[in-house]
Amino acid sequence: MQVQLHCLCLLALYLTTGYGQERKFSGPLQPMTFSIFEGQEPSQVIFQFKANPPAVNFKLTGETDGILQIQQDGLLYHNKALDRETRAVHKLQVSALDASGAIVEGPVPITIEVKDINDNRPTFLQLKYEGSVRQNSRPGKPFMYVNATDLDDPTTPNGQLFYEIIIQLPKINNVMYFQINNKTGAISLTQQGSQELDPVKNALYSLVVSVKDMGGQSDHSFSDSTSVNIVVKENIWKAPEPVEIVENSTDPHPIKITQVQWNEPGAHYLLVEKEKMPSFPFSIDQEGNIYVTRPLDREEKDSYVFHALAKDETGTPLARSLQIRVKVKDINDNPPTCPSAVTVFEVQENENMGSNIGTFIAHDMDEENTPNSVLRYRIADQIPKISMGELFLMDSYLGVVQLAGQSLKKQDTPQYNLTIEVSDKDFKTLCHVEINVIDINDQIPIFEKSDYGNLTLAEDTAVGSTILTIQATDADEPFTGSSKILYHITQGDNEGQLGIDTDPQTNVGYVIIKKPLDFETVAIYNIVFQAENPEPLVPGVNYNTSSSATFKLIVKDVNEAPQFSQRVYQAIVVEDVAIGTRVGNVTAKDPENLDISYSLRGNRRGWLKIDPVTGEIFTAALLDREAESLYRVQVVATEVDTHGKLSTKGTNFEERVYNVPIRVRDGGRPPLEGLVYLPVTFCRCVEGRCFRPAGHQSGMPTVGMAVGILLTTCLVIGVILAVVFIRIKKNEGKDNVQSAQASEAQPLRN
Repeated sequence: MQVQLHCLCLLALYLTTGYGQERKFSGPLQPMTFSIFEGQEPSQVIFQFKANPPAVNFKLTGETDGILQIQQDGLLYHNKALDRETRAVHKLQVSALDASGAIVEGPVPITIEVKDINDNRPTFLQLKYEGSVRQNSRPGKPFMYVNATDLDDPTTPNGQLFYEIIIQLPKINNVMYFQINNKTGAISLTQQGSQELDPVKNALYSLVVSVKDMGGQSDHSFSDSTSVNIVVKENIWKAPEPVEIVENSTDPHPIKITQVQWNEPGAHYLLVEKEKMPSFPFSIDQEGNIYVTRPLDREEKDSYVFHALAKDETGTPLARSLQIRVKVKDINDNPPTCPSAVTVFEVQENENMGSNIGTFIAHDMDEENTPNSVLRYRIADQIPKISMGELFLMDSYLGVVQLAGQSLKKQDTPQYNLTIEVSDKDFKTLCHVEINVIDINDQIPIFEKSDYGNLTLAEDTAVGSTILTIQATDADEPFTGSSKILYHITQGDNEGQLGIDTDPQTNVGYVIIKKPLDFETVAIYNIVFQAENPEPLVPGVNYNTSSSATFKLIVKDVNEAPQFSQRVYQAIVVEDVAIGTRVGNVTAKDPENLDISYSLRGNRRGWLKIDPVTGEIFTAALLDREAESLYRVQVVATEVDTHGKLSTKGTNFEERVYNVPIRVRDGGRPPLEGLVYLPVTFCRCVEGRCFRPAGHQSGMPTVGMAVGILLTTCLVIGVILAVVFIRIKKNEGKDNVQSAQASEAQPLRN
């Protein structure tokens, strides 16, 4: 019973110790590999080998290190804790022996793999590290390393190290200037460190760097720390001062103009253009010397901006590029130039002495605001010359030309020609100025007549039609701004229906229709024309009534055809719809707001009918889709001749009664007509009485007769109005026939 308990205990120990490749606890003697964590308690069973008779014992040889043993019954165990850092793999051999000690099985190879546990802390190789960095070094580029080691297995988290900067002194504005690669221990500058490190302000920084195993991800990881002192050195990779190069140099090229230098030897230099040029006139050698390769011309390009770049042997930039500025220095190599072949000024003939006529400005391509481009002006000649001395003056530096003598007269001399000498400190140029004497605008335009009478036009007169010619004259010099005439409509045409075109040669004005006339909107235009010059009048002269004229335009009404609201109407109707079903309606409008009568044209099958007043369309017969699936008819809208107006054409009428024959026609097809006679009495009314033809009545009517006539007239008018009212109500009261079937018909649509 004690032996059984002992076996059970050994089995439990094995479960905590390790396992074989087949995950069994006992078995025959054969090659096997076992994995066992280091640091386990001693006397732990690894495996129990079994052998067949005559084997009675087992023998263990190889790298036992006095720790690994085997019992007579085949139990393999270790009597001390294994250490991976001492030996990671033990190579053993196991043999089965008989009673005489002879080998009956084996030896077979047995491998013991010692698995790592985190039993070693990482350790820095140095207690203190020293390093240096240049200011403005490229961020992220390592300038030093710190290193730590860990005896644990580097392929497991136990040996995976994590670096971190935990202190930076000084730390300005809580900004980190340094950073570390948490896997390699490489220390470099941050972006702000690259920009802000300055050895003048702080030349020494101290860091505390920690290292942890387990990749820094475990609360049970081991750690170590070290101090790092970093000296900040001045950066000699700096942009040089701007360079000045005198243009058009005759010295041999290339010429060294400046130099850049990286902080350590071995850098490769190159120049980068900011803007692409056909020929880049600069180069750099591998010592950082920068050269200009040919003479420069300031007038071609007055400055250059480009960059110098330093790279390492792999072609990676070592730092930010440096900006190189070159200014081309001017020399006086350009003469003054005239603004044009001839500069033209104008002066009015009534200008006072000292008046400015104009400013003459020449050009010099040399650099502005230098002695090379300062210009002086002088009148060298005048044609024609006058005997009274100088007629014009010129400011020596501003180029302002002034009238020096009396007022000019165009009829005496209409034009003067000046020769201007323009000079800088080395060159002289002759330029030409033409001064034209212009007439002053002291005459106003005068219309040939003040009233252009009346004109009657139909409202449909075409837009663009010329309806009137007007003419004004101006006594100023012909073909100048003083004599040119512009016509305007100042009254009577608020909507701009009319316009005026002016002939520039003759100053004749042509009144045209710009927008369509509309009798219903405006029937009479009382127009006022104004004639003006584009040039302002001289002081003391003003426009008056002689520069204006009137005109009356009478618009004649034209009977315009009614217009439908849409061109095409459509309806869908089932073929068995009842007769009298409403299928829709059409709408037209008369421009003169006259009543409209509707009728159908092309209703060859007689399937439809239309209400002549409302435009409603109804079925008039049974529809047959097989006979015709698409039935087309035309709707005609006709104005109704509801009234007429009678007027006289003259005034010289004899006092008597005139019978005026009037023919009246309706809108039917064919139309019906009739002839009626309307008696019209012409008389002169004196003291409330009017002429009455003799023979119609014997004397003046009595009061009773007058009242009777008045009542009879009112009665006739009342009957007429009643008939009209009944007719209107009848038309308004019409509705769809068979309204119960009207839902089968769809309304007309466009």
